[in-house]
Amino acid sequence: MAWLQLAGDGDLLLSLHVQPGARRTEFCGLHGEALKLRLAAPPVDGKANAALLGFVADFCGLPRGAVELVSGASSRQKRIRIHGGGPDLQARLEALV
Repeated sequence: MAWLQLAGDGDLLLSLHVQPGARRTEFCGLHGEALKLRLAAPPVDGKANAALLGFVADFCGLPRGAVELVSGASSRQKRIRIHGGGPDLQARLEALV
């Protein structure tokens, strides 16, 4: 899957298409080569990025520090690194689509 990759160090890399200002925060299928995420937070002063990382960490059952924004801080196209996810998390993410 192009939107989900396993890094050489065992971390997971997610390619996301983020739609800020949505009614609720949820994963909602694919958008091209990325997993689409509707995000309730507004795209103001980094609030959307903070909410995004918090949502992904909660979904993964990991601490907030285990999720890192790799690229796309001011774009809808974002790359997220999840440290210490493992194969169970990979399967859970793959089941989203």
